[in-house]
Parts: sequence; structure tokens; C-alpha cells
Amino acid sequence: MSKLSAVVALAASLFSGSVVAQPAKSDHPTIVLVHGAFADSSSWNGVVSILQSKGYKTVAAANPLRSVSSDARYVSDVVASIAGPVVLVGHSYGGQVISTAAKGHANVKSLVYVAAFAPEAGEAVAALAGKFPGGTLGAALAPPVKLASGGVDLYIDQAKFREQFAHDVPAANTALMAAGQRPITEAALTEKSGEPAWKSLPSYFVYGDGDKNIPAKALHFMAGRANSKHTVVVSGASHVVMVSEPQVVAELIEEAAK
Repeated sequence: MSKLSAVVALAASLFSGSVVAQPAKSDHPTIVLVHGAFADSSSWNGVVSILQSKGYKTVAAANPLRSVSSDARYVSDVVASIAGPVVLVGHSYGGQVISTAAKGHANVKSLVYVAAFAPEAGEAVAALAGKFPGGTLGAALAPPVKLASGGVDLYIDQAKFREQFAHDVPAANTALMAAGQRPITEAALTEKSGEPAWKSLPSYFVYGDGDKNIPAKALHFMAGRANSKHTVVVSGASHVVMVSEPQVVAELIEEAAK
């Protein structure tokens, strides 16, 4: 075979999907990961790498962070596009989104809350965060950005980002995270939830007891209320436990997937 023929054959195999580092196993559910406020899809990179190495197909959805209802519709559309079972994973505000998005989808088999809100009907995440002492997010926010369409976008002050959001992540990483953080509308944080899917689906929780965005007592309360099948508390971990402790988070997701 000539060199040109070999290159063409390799390209054809790549595009046909016959050459893959780790094929997704047909008996595995698809893992859909939903980031929260002040983060983006790349916050799941460490978790995705581990899950893919185990043969799981993963989708890190780009959560718009505009409103609970519209964000949940977007994630619901993602879930609807997937054939076969799904495990929905939410971080922070993303927990409220998956609690809503899972409803009406028979293929969603379980929910995993990663340092995440699991509101009851009629609750908003801003109120839940203030229900227990220990949260310091309010003082770490930058001046709001006014939107031409009305309302405001919220960011964490870049100078306070690491201490508030990711104290257990290397400073070089958090500098990039702070610059690329995705803002959330104030309206999204105050929008009340409908009937949550955790009442009818098995749920799993993982969080760090060093979380400064959502107090550990609030996370403990929500996990208990949702009858968590397994709750993992990581000593000293920050709000982005999936970044600092991806192995721990991936293991719980795999447990939920089984």
C-alpha cells in the first residue's frame, strides 16, 4: 500500500468511527454533565477523562445560565436527543436545572448532585444558600453587569475568585477559571422551582465541607431531604470539588450509573 493510500485508509477509518481510543460500551448509560454559575463545561474535564476511560459516553452541556425554566428546557432537549439511559449530573445551580430537566424523560435513570442545589417546589437557590450560615458568595461578587434586555449578570470578583470558589485548585488554574467564568442572571438565582425530579429518581450527592458558595450544612440538609442513596463529603474541598477531586466525583457518578 502506498503512503497516500495508507493516509486515505486511516482518514476513512477515523471518520467512520472504527478507530477510537476507548469505545463507549453499549450497556453504559450516557452521562450528561451540567455546570453551574461562574463555571463552564471545561470544569468537568477531569471527570470526563476518567469516565471516558471507563467506556462511558459523556456530554458536558453548555448551561446558558439565563433562567431555570429556559436552562432546563435546553438540557431537556439534550436528554431527548440521546438514545438509551441517561445519568444527569449537576453542579451548583445546575442541580436545580437537572431537577427540572429530568421530568418527563423515562430514560433518565438517576441524578447526581455535585456541590449542588436540590430545591423543593417553591424554593429558589438564593434563598436556599442563605438558609444556613457559612456562605460568603455575596461579599465576593463583582459589581453587577446591567443587561440591555433588563436585569443583571453576576460574576465573582476575579481577585476573590480562588478564595471563594476554588481554594483547593492551583492558582494558575483558578486565574484562567476566573477570567473565563460564565455569569448567571440574578433572575435565575431567584426563580422558584417546580416539582423536583429527585422525588421520583434515585439521587446521589458529593460535596466538600470547605464549600463557601453553598454551606456544607445546606448541602447536608438537601441530601437528606432527597433521600440520597450515597452522600460523599470530601474534607476541605471547595465548591468545585469536581475540579479538585475528579476521581471521587467520577466514582460516585459510576456508582449512580450502575
